[in-house]
Amino acid sequence: MDITENKNGDTSTVLVSGRLDTTTAPQLESKLRECSKGIKNLNLDLKDVEYISSAGLRVVLLAHKLLAGFGGKLTVQNPSEFCRQVFQATGMDSVLTLA
Repeated sequence: MDITENKNGDTSTVLVSGRLDTTTAPQLESKLRECSKGIKNLNLDLKDVEYISSAGLRVVLLAHKLLAGFGGKLTVQNPSEFCRQVFQATGMDSVLTLA
């Protein structure tokens, strides 16, 4: 999995590519905790995520809760078709903002 961050003022965009699973989820969690400090908006771009497991879902939901806790907002941008199907199947598409 590769993670790239681009910060612009109070908004950070994190591009994730590869597999988001039990092995890689801790790496993304660490990055999201780090980059969520001092921002109001976090855009999580999942267009290049080929697979997401329940561990990956947990990390995305954690980021949503972290930002909501201080009035920020998480937007999941460009979810891959696989990610979109998993969000729909788990009901997370009604919790998260997908763009």
